[in-house]
Amino acid sequence: MPAVNNVLVVGSGLAGTATAIGLAAHGVAVDLVEIKPDVAAIGSGITLQGNALRELRDLGVWERVRAEGFGFDSLGLRAPDPAGTLLVEIPDARTGGPDLPATMGMPRPALARILLDRAAETGVKTRFGVTVTELEPDGSVVLSDGSSGRYDLVVGADGIRSSVRRMLGIELETRATGMGIWRAFGPRPASVTRTDLFYGGPCYIAGYCPTGENSLYAYVVEDAQDRSALTPDERLATMRELAAAYHGPWDEIRETLTDPSRVNYTWFETHVLPPPWNRGRVVLIGDAAHSCPPTLAQGGAQALEDAAVLTELLLAADKLDDDLWRAFTDRRYERAKAVVDASNQLGRWLLDHEQGDVPGLMGRVAALVTQPA
Repeated sequence: MPAVNNVLVVGSGLAGTATAIGLAAHGVAVDLVEIKPDVAAIGSGITLQGNALRELRDLGVWERVRAEGFGFDSLGLRAPDPAGTLLVEIPDARTGGPDLPATMGMPRPALARILLDRAAETGVKTRFGVTVTELEPDGSVVLSDGSSGRYDLVVGADGIRSSVRRMLGIELETRATGMGIWRAFGPRPASVTRTDLFYGGPCYIAGYCPTGENSLYAYVVEDAQDRSALTPDERLATMRELAAAYHGPWDEIRETLTDPSRVNYTWFETHVLPPPWNRGRVVLIGDAAHSCPPTLAQGGAQALEDAAVLTELLLAADKLDDDLWRAFTDRRYERAKAVVDASNQLGRWLLDHEQGDVPGLMGRVAALVTQPA
């Protein structure tokens, strides 16, 4: 018998849905609640490194992911000059193994739908527009729809500003790193077949990632600013103005940036929760426990790895005890922290205009995450 028979997962992002699938596929009764109203509200685009694809394959969704996403095996570096000159094309590490792409871009709602469909196939019961309003470490909960109950385990996978974490009374400093990112989702020009990065110009980074045959997301990274007073039209105009310094494929991308509703702005933020990540029968995973800026595109992969390790340990154990929680953080804390620290270091070099050892840093992270979690 597994360590748990009935589980509540709070949050339908990668960490939460992957945990729900992994447990339900082995006979555990799983309820999944998501505060957002539907899957269409779950973001724009996402970059998945090979180690994320490895976990998605283990969840039984790789063929669906491959059909919806856009895989590629190299990274381009371009100059912020009038031609957008390609400086170098770098083979990317296949951290998920030789039979998976190094990187894949996808629309976030498409990935969310694939995972939620898989969750339904395994028997997960999902409710949108519902979250936890009261919570005890023994697994007792009250939900926003008025229902209540007690679970063998509650998984807090509800993001960087986790309400589960707050209800447990865990104090964790989430700090801004000093960078803000403009993102836009739109059509993919034929010239965009991988991620290219531009360093320099008016922004720290300008880049794009193909997310399907007909879609991409593009982004520019600036000093973090209060952009909250801008109207949607002003946000669009600001992103187009910042992107005007970048050329090559950016010239085509910029012309497609016409829909204000597809532009958003957020700050890079970071935290790592010291172990333990549980309080009694409640555990935090994904961004609720560790969050890094997207400079290394490892946030989604680390969330999926949390889910895989937690599921493995729960299914292998016959009771929920300190040994299980110690084994969980022994396998996850140092690895996740190393990825967060590296992501922050890359951003710090950019902020300080310092020529750090970027290839060395990226190589160390790739070597780490190539190993199974």
